[in-house]
Amino acid sequence: MSTSLSPSASASGRPPIADAGPQSLCAREPRVPAERLVAEMVPPPRFDSVRFDTYDPDPAQPSQSEAVTVLADFAAGLGGAHASGSGKKRWFSKKPAAPTGPRGVYLDGGYGVGKTHLLASLWHATPAEPALKAFGTFVELTNLVGALGFQQTVQTLGGHRLLCIDEFELDDPGDTVLVSSLLSRLVEQGVALAATSNTLPGKLGEGRFAAADFLREIQGLSAHFRPLRIDGQDYRHRGLPEAPAPFSDEQVTKAAYATEGASLDDFPGLLEHLARVHPSRYGALTDGLTAVCLTDVGPVPDQSTALRLVVLADRLYDREVPVLAAGVPFDRLFSDEMLNGGYRKKYFRAISRLTALARDAKPLVSQ
Repeated sequence: MSTSLSPSASASGRPPIADAGPQSLCAREPRVPAERLVAEMVPPPRFDSVRFDTYDPDPAQPSQSEAVTVLADFAAGLGGAHASGSGKKRWFSKKPAAPTGPRGVYLDGGYGVGKTHLLASLWHATPAEPALKAFGTFVELTNLVGALGFQQTVQTLGGHRLLCIDEFELDDPGDTVLVSSLLSRLVEQGVALAATSNTLPGKLGEGRFAAADFLREIQGLSAHFRPLRIDGQDYRHRGLPEAPAPFSDEQVTKAAYATEGASLDDFPGLLEHLARVHPSRYGALTDGLTAVCLTDVGPVPDQSTALRLVVLADRLYDREVPVLAAGVPFDRLFSDEMLNGGYRKKYFRAISRLTALARDAKPLVSQ
């Protein structure tokens, strides 16, 4: 399950400090086979070792401790037979027995309260083989359907004990209908569901679309989940210093040449390249990188470009790849209109995650 990448390109006009200069994201054109999309439906590296007992609840937010208890009980309840009646396929029944009541939990909360930590902990705590559990973002799930087709996706995930969906976001009515239909089919086959989002299930889509059909699909989705509210402040900002100010282009370039495995790109060029690479490949785009170095960072010009950048930020955060940048601070990437619009939750999440990665990258610059 290899990913082919075109040869790396170094920045032009500057002599390399080491034998090989930094790589370029713009020179990478990954081709991701469908089987890799399935095999990688596990918690990302950042959350590979998290567990319920490594979650640090805020004493001022009792809902956080309550969430741990509820999810631990939920995981324990998945340790028996498959909801259809046994741990194996029921060869002689016409149809699996439909489970009663909500067959999932929905973690609702703001940015950085630890929802993904808890979701990954649920995946790890569920007593089933990794091959019987799936974990992915909403975008990765829709990409899987695009790669395998709807029926094959149902067959692939239908025998699972648990499906975890991180950052449940509905960007258009087509995705809403697709995922609603998929989850309904999986619930019928006894698959338990767990999801995170910044919005309660019944509120998804507010400020984006108002079509009656769309809202009706939202209600159908919400019936599959028991909402579990998690209050609190963004832990990435809790007790931590402010995000470092951007460095100069010269500092970023020097650090890129001095850091083995780093990439170096100018921000406008990277945004153009992202338009030519499907978002399902953004994870592969970052394979093997130790840091991403960006020069000439400026405001994102339009919403389509901004949404692609959000996906890249998610993949970099999942993989714990530091981001060293020169230009405007990350909190000035998106316009006021974007931050007040229907996708504002995505943009604030991206700012939060890029800020955390900027802190991680600060030691790359020589003092």
